[in-house]
Amino acid sequence: MYAIIRTGGKQYRVEAGDTLRVETLEAELGSELDLKDILVVGGEKIFVGEPTLNNAKVTVVVTRQAKAPKIIVFKKKRRQGYRRMQGHRQMFTELFVKSITSPEGQVVTAQEAAQVFNPEKKLEKKQKTEELRKEKKKAAGPKAERTSVRKPAVQAKKKKAGAKKAVAKKKTGAKKAAAKKTTAKKATKKTATKAATKKKS
Repeated sequence: MYAIIRTGGKQYRVEAGDTLRVETLEAELGSELDLKDILVVGGEKIFVGEPTLNNAKVTVVVTRQAKAPKIIVFKKKRRQGYRRMQGHRQMFTELFVKSITSPEGQVVTAQEAAQVFNPEKKLEKKQKTEELRKEKKKAAGPKAERTSVRKPAVQAKKKKAGAKKAVAKKKTGAKKAAAKKTTAKKATKKTATKAATKKKS
């Protein structure tokens, strides 16, 4: 059996056991509501309201009151230097369809139970777990020295890296020394040529 209901100016097709998001309803979490603005009840027999059915109802449980994901609203007029950007999050109420009652009194109930999502309880649980973790840390006392299996391998890697650096330094030192020798040789050649030119003159 299914029903077409109207709430918040919108129409929804629902069956027992469905969850749907509607425009915000002023109701507490876990509370039961009877939606009586029913347009159609279908199944073996179809009942159509004119515009609504009198004796039909849909019983729902409020499982969540929250905000939908953010929507970006961006406006622009080209060549006018006009830009406006704003975000919006629409409030919604999540409902669990518990049962549908037809005008003849036939009732179809959901096999599953409603799962109410309460953010406050979730926060409380999180805080309790954090407190327990802190207590365990305190009970354990100061941190013991950690000895890992990979330590010798890490040390060997470090030694290799150090050796490579030393070799690189030696090479750079040797290059610098060779460069100094070449510059010294050039200088001696220049002085020798200068002396020769003076003697000739």
